[in-house]
Amino acid sequence: MLRQERVTRWTMREVPNMRQSHEPEQSQSESESESEASASEDEDEGKPILNTYATLLQELAHNRRDEPRYKKRKLRHEAAAPPEMRPDAAAEHVQELDDGEMRHKDELRPKEDLGSPRRRSDDAVAGQNVTQYQEYVEVDDDLKHVEDYAYERHVANPDQIHLELRLEKILANQWSTKRLEIDGGRAVLQVPSEEDVALGRRKARSTRDLQLKARLADNALKVVGTFKDDVEQAIVPSIFGYQDVLFGARTVQNAARLRDITCLHALNHILMGRDCVLKNNAKLAAASEDEDVEYRDQGFTRPKILFLLETKQACVRVLDSITKLFTFEQQENKKRFLDTFSITEQKFSDDKPADFRELFEGNDENEFRVGVKLTRKTLKLYSTFYNSDIIFASTLGLRRAIESGDPKKRDYDFLSSIEMVIMEQADATLMQNWEHAEFVFEHLNLQPKDAHGCDFSRVRSWYLDDHAKYIRQTIILSAYLTPKINTLYNKHMRNVAGRLKYTPDYTSGLIESLSYGIKQTFLRFDSPSHLTDPDARFKYFSSTSMSSIMRLPKPLEGGPGVLVFIPSYLDFVRVRNSLVDVEISYASISEYTDATDVRKARSHFMNGKHSLLLYTGRAHHFHRYNIRGVKRVVFYGVPENPIFYEEILGFIGKSIERAEISRAEANVRVCFSRWERMELERIVGGKRVGKMCNDKGDVFDFV
Repeated sequence: MLRQERVTRWTMREVPNMRQSHEPEQSQSESESESEASASEDEDEGKPILNTYATLLQELAHNRRDEPRYKKRKLRHEAAAPPEMRPDAAAEHVQELDDGEMRHKDELRPKEDLGSPRRRSDDAVAGQNVTQYQEYVEVDDDLKHVEDYAYERHVANPDQIHLELRLEKILANQWSTKRLEIDGGRAVLQVPSEEDVALGRRKARSTRDLQLKARLADNALKVVGTFKDDVEQAIVPSIFGYQDVLFGARTVQNAARLRDITCLHALNHILMGRDCVLKNNAKLAAASEDEDVEYRDQGFTRPKILFLLETKQACVRVLDSITKLFTFEQQENKKRFLDTFSITEQKFSDDKPADFRELFEGNDENEFRVGVKLTRKTLKLYSTFYNSDIIFASTLGLRRAIESGDPKKRDYDFLSSIEMVIMEQADATLMQNWEHAEFVFEHLNLQPKDAHGCDFSRVRSWYLDDHAKYIRQTIILSAYLTPKINTLYNKHMRNVAGRLKYTPDYTSGLIESLSYGIKQTFLRFDSPSHLTDPDARFKYFSSTSMSSIMRLPKPLEGGPGVLVFIPSYLDFVRVRNSLVDVEISYASISEYTDATDVRKARSHFMNGKHSLLLYTGRAHHFHRYNIRGVKRVVFYGVPENPIFYEEILGFIGKSIERAEISRAEANVRVCFSRWERMELERIVGGKRVGKMCNDKGDVFDFV
């Protein structure tokens, strides 16, 4: 109660002139402020409220009674003022306009909106004033029957009763489910509603079937065009229908298409919101002085789109996609961006796997964040977060930006009004530190601590009611799904519009496509609890796997060549420490091993000086070493990435080709528990995984 009373007093004091206490670079209200209204076309978005909705409405009504005509009078005065009579600040701000929608009087002339006709205001009551504002504000007239558009239904004007009913279902975790039949995969659509119509979706065979702004339509048709397969036709309606999407089948081959589709949706979202604000600005200015009108069309702060990316080079690819889809006359700071974020020289040879080259080719630095401001004709990079429409960031970079400085003054208000999150490579994020991703999602759509120049009278009601996290759309793309990603899906992807999860078909599994002819034995150990699984795994490995390794005969030339693949670094440390008291020569390679020690370990293992090599999953992810001398493999756990399983087996295959070991002597042993069902399914196939996890037997052989 004390907190609410304090915030109430602050709100009442600050609402009439919220911009005065903030520096200009951090003030980005979409609605035009009292001093900047006629000079800015920047469409800056409204900022936050830290009070109950009902209390705020009362305060705003009180403030309007005190100053009922101030804003409209200011707008008309500056709009009519000749250039030489304008304030210097307004004149400077004119240079930053998106396309000169608020022009000097002698510059006014009819314009074309990239092929779209100018739109007259719906308010006819203002007469000549409406015509005057037509010269200033240009809005697409391409959205006929706007109430049927997903943006209008989900973001701009959701039905309050409908919204409350779905929120109740979400809080009770009650979802209606529909399974979609798709060639090559399976999709599950969930909607927090009992109505059958809620599970229906618009079909989309090309960009012509999407609800796009006219400024995007032509380029979208050229760049994206037709949705070629069942997978695209399955996920596109959910993406453009503002449903959450968890896509677990991202590959090198479909990555560019997915990037173009998601960037198209993000751009369309920004343009939809901007035109809505501009149109409402014109309506407010044209309304008669005794009218009491209200338009809620903004969030607390300006940033609306958050791209969570893994490398700086990935940022360059996303920016390239954006500039293909929307033609900007100017791109500010582009050279600086490319110099900092892009490396054009080829770093890796073709013998590295394609997925490795796609992730690490170019600039692979993974600590970054950069703001992007979009205006009508200009794209500006390195804009301040509070003056940006889009934020490109890695989870690590964003977390460090939030946690830098005084812990008591941490600032994450710029994430308060994010309406769309696109995580492009969640599987790569898993190989960094997944806690960073969890941290970012925990700080999305929180009530802001400061106003940041917010015009509270324009903030949407679902922001004020703290429902933004249920309106926000989250799109996560990953090569595969894991329990951690699924936890994020269940906890943070709770969209009132619904959510779609897509996974590829693993019926046969990777194992059927392997042609090495090597015996592969899967050994299940008893693990009663997920929490105690690491202890049970270590006990099983120490008592069973290590005893088998110790009994291996020493060959006349070389060593036994046993590689132990350990997915988790924590497990790696535990196993390595346990070998101190064991009479066996071993080497270890982890993601933290320096290059000199790696070369030494590989050399000694290859010539047989070391019988055992411990090798972590993250070391393989970051380097993809080609290790020689491997004759036998023990998987301490099932790799999350099925490609790793194939590549590790390939080490033995090359040893067989070099006649270092016979096919009969080579073998692979995989330790697994029932908690690794998802990882196991990708390797052995869905038709076998149930039996292997649940049957009484605990040994399963494949050749």
